[in-house]
Amino acid sequence: MKEVVKSVYGNRVRARACGICIHRGEILLVKHTGLGPEGVLWAPPGGGIEFGESAEDSLKREFKEETGLDVTVKEFLFVNEFISRELHAIELFYAVERTGGELVKGLDPELAEDQQIIKDTRFVTFDEIGVIPSEKKHNIFNIAKEASELLNLRGYFKFCQ
Repeated sequence: MKEVVKSVYGNRVRARACGICIHRGEILLVKHTGLGPEGVLWAPPGGGIEFGESAEDSLKREFKEETGLDVTVKEFLFVNEFISRELHAIELFYAVERTGGELVKGLDPELAEDQQIIKDTRFVTFDEIGVIPSEKKHNIFNIAKEASELLNLRGYFKFCQ
């Protein structure tokens, strides 16, 4: 894990808002470096909820920062808890709908320009997700293998690394 990731996001519990944005059968994913056991992680857009900020407002902000897209938050789906030696996140997942903006590779404002971990942002088919090794994709893709399964997930999921 990149030391910068550990220093900015590690050694504390982090509440995150994450969005499932499916368009024409493809899901929007962000490719991060410095995360996961292989140093690469494909995951839905999302990020930390700031003090005094609602989860929905956080999600809209994170989508704009990471992808350039404007979204409407549709409905709450599920909770995913991720626990590793360095990172601990409680992730609130919502279904979102794209309402505007232009898709770009965004950034993490918490990180300096030369420390950015977002390497790609794009819509991906579920067949493409299927060939990404488990260690390089968010653990929800080991639970749900297609769009309808993902959008119908409800409850609490826990992944320990």
